[in-house]
Amino acid sequence: MNKANSNRWFIAIMGTLLQLVLGTVYAWSFFQKPIISGYGWSNVQTMWIFSLAILFLGLSAAVGGMMLPKYGPRKLASLGALLYGAGYLISAYAMHISSLSLFYIGFGVIGGIGLGLGYVTPVATASKWFPDKKGLITGMVVMGFGLGALFMSKIIAPLLMSMTNGNLVQVFLYIAIVLMAIGIPAGLSMKNPSAGFMPEGYSPPIKSAATQDHEDSLTVKTSLLSTKFLGMWLIFFLNISAGIMFIGLQSPMIQDLLRIQNPTMSTEALAMTGATLIAISSLFNGVGRFFWGGISDKIGRIQVFRLILGSQILIFIFMMFTANPWVFGILVCYVLLCYGGGFGAMPSYVQDVFHSKLMPVIYGVILTAWSIGGIVGPQLAAFIRDFYVNSPAMIGPRTYMAGIILLGIGLLVSLTLSNKSITESNNGNGLQ
Repeated sequence: MNKANSNRWFIAIMGTLLQLVLGTVYAWSFFQKPIISGYGWSNVQTMWIFSLAILFLGLSAAVGGMMLPKYGPRKLASLGALLYGAGYLISAYAMHISSLSLFYIGFGVIGGIGLGLGYVTPVATASKWFPDKKGLITGMVVMGFGLGALFMSKIIAPLLMSMTNGNLVQVFLYIAIVLMAIGIPAGLSMKNPSAGFMPEGYSPPIKSAATQDHEDSLTVKTSLLSTKFLGMWLIFFLNISAGIMFIGLQSPMIQDLLRIQNPTMSTEALAMTGATLIAISSLFNGVGRFFWGGISDKIGRIQVFRLILGSQILIFIFMMFTANPWVFGILVCYVLLCYGGGFGAMPSYVQDVFHSKLMPVIYGVILTAWSIGGIVGPQLAAFIRDFYVNSPAMIGPRTYMAGIILLGIGLLVSLTLSNKSITESNNGNGLQ
């Protein structure tokens, strides 16, 4: 393996490590109940902390994609890791003074901005190093984000909760130190390949002069106003909204089912089971990004999205007819496999449709679907949970029905899309 090829795998590994740090945000449901119990805030109020983080993740990713060509990946990625860690520091102080509004600013706004700047950078950077394995490598990098919850919920958070006797202020303080100690060096490792870089043994596809001219004339504005971008944004948003409902509330939901099945089960045992589900489902979330990203190289990007959306509809229907907590856990894992799959396939889909030169900006903007989905999904689930607080048997079915509607709309939209690039679509040729 020559030096350039060796370097690109180092970039991919460090990008995955940075995503692992950022993905710890997906362990939020581990803290949802302890924060509610300790401070008396409602499900909706507490869930807004997580929702704001995802909102600002998407918004800052859009800005970060535009800033990336000017400032470069090293500065943007390390700044993202720093701000995400700072979000935990501010959150620790917010809990110390019992300020929900400061919690929103710290974890939601500042931490969310760090998430967005840190997230978009390694994805866009790694894709430049791997034009021969776009789906596989972007799936690998974002797999780290999906696995972040596993390390937070099963290693970092339980260890710190035990060390501090459940003192959430100290827990968030120590988490900030750990995340910055890992994330900032990983961010500083990011760099773009040299001009004209091509992997060993790879030859780029030959394009006609007309196609090349059309690509050269393609602008960000034209791309963002195209119906193709709108359709891609919608399927991404709808898949995210359905899946992220369970990321935010999977621990409380399985605890509710266990409590019904075994009313004598202790609070500690319930919490441990909830943390286990977070860890296992986050593994599926991470693997799904790698798995579906690789599959999209074989069968096509939009075909993968149709499978992801359609199969989840069947899973959500099945959820409506089971009260078994273990079956529920298995089904949640599949939902998270598909949720992660959308993140694995979308970067390469954007690159195929809008071409490499526009990828960082277009991909950054398409991540605003994550922002909106991060509000719609968790807030819808939290609202259902609070609304049916006196009828707990209705919480699950109503949540699953909401997911079915979101996924059904997404499947219909996916049927209108193809794998054609925007230039091929306009020229009337190209593979579906």
